[in-house]
Amino acid sequence: MKLIVTCIALISISSPAIAAAVFSPADYGAAFNPAANDGAALQRAIDAANAAGGGTVVIPSGRTLMSGSIELKSNVVLNLEPGSRLVASTLQSDYPDSIFLKARHAENIAITGTGTIDGRGIEFLGKEGAYIYEAKPWRPRLILLEDCRHVIVSDVNLREAAFWSLHLAGCDDVSIHGISIRNNLKAPNCDGIDPDHSRNVRITDCSVECGDDAIVIKNSREFARYGACENIVVSGCVITTHDCALKIGSETVDAVRNVVFADCVVNQCNRGIGIMLRDEGSVENIIAHDIVIRSQLFHNEWWGASEAIYVNAHPRIPGGKLGRLAGLRFSHIVSHAEAGVFIQGSPECRPEDIVLDDVTLDIAKTTEWPSRVDLRPPEQLGIQESGVVIAGIHLQDASQVTLRDCTVRWGPNPPASYGPALWTERVTGLKVDNFQGSDAHER
Repeated sequence: MKLIVTCIALISISSPAIAAAVFSPADYGAAFNPAANDGAALQRAIDAANAAGGGTVVIPSGRTLMSGSIELKSNVVLNLEPGSRLVASTLQSDYPDSIFLKARHAENIAITGTGTIDGRGIEFLGKEGAYIYEAKPWRPRLILLEDCRHVIVSDVNLREAAFWSLHLAGCDDVSIHGISIRNNLKAPNCDGIDPDHSRNVRITDCSVECGDDAIVIKNSREFARYGACENIVVSGCVITTHDCALKIGSETVDAVRNVVFADCVVNQCNRGIGIMLRDEGSVENIIAHDIVIRSQLFHNEWWGASEAIYVNAHPRIPGGKLGRLAGLRFSHIVSHAEAGVFIQGSPECRPEDIVLDDVTLDIAKTTEWPSRVDLRPPEQLGIQESGVVIAGIHLQDASQVTLRDCTVRWGPNPPASYGPALWTERVTGLKVDNFQGSDAHER
């Protein structure tokens, strides 16, 4: 009995104290008038919670608070109660650093609740085109957390980001759970979740819908001081995007390693799983398993060629240095798409130690867009549409590749652009076990 009491006491001590005190923006002057900027009042509430050693700042149920740029600080929870809304101002003067909600060099912070953070993204964009909105020179990011430790983002609804939705730069020990992201599918650069030079990140049970990349792990040059991006798990997510659903790169100025994509469903993407090495960092130890992908081609303003799996290593600038691309495992993947698997290296880097295990590719034309090969970025690598031959599995300039229990199936009336089930060029150490599939057309 004494042991049980001791354990309970330890649990109580280790629980964060930041939720104990509650701070209301109303006590600091917030009117909750959707037409008035209450940002100063919200910031005063956050500052007071921080000064008190921690607390929870609450946006009450059914209320709307409009604000410009806000900074979350250490030991503070921002809780959006059900039906509440934190809405972005549309005045550029309200954003001194082009970020709606930010935290820098903070620890023990959280954004919680089932309310909504609304970036009003369309109001920051230009003319609506047939396939994509015009991008204006200035747009604020929705959320940027830089150099933060012990972070929780849970259950909240992120809506209509004008630029990246949730950007983690140089963060450590982050849990993102159960959030919903809904951006306009024609809005450019409105990524879902971007772990950038961050470590020990768990993204679980989230729903992400956005025009651009949904969940993308990268190492940007802007935040290079924070080092590698490593120890990241993405699981149980449902994704819809006009670009890549689960992506690593293309920004790889430092190492990306120890990443797991698991138990996800991908809808309506232009590329399912994408790994792009473009800079001097290495990408190693990547596992993607138990993923269902449904992909189609979109207008070529959106990068991708409807591949289920895409692995590509080309320097961003001619003669640029590339790191190593190795240790990739893809297993138990089912794809319905207009292309299959595309793995391509270059003289600067040959992808190596790659296993495809129980990968089923159903390939059929479902749109009127012509088949293509899309190597962007950079733009100079370009798009090829003329004379393209789409293989079920395309392997080029790679080493130590294993195909085990893989299947390629072509849909009815395959177009002339569909070709062999398996195509290889300059591949060493290829092992094929129980491969099933035939060419799209009889030779």
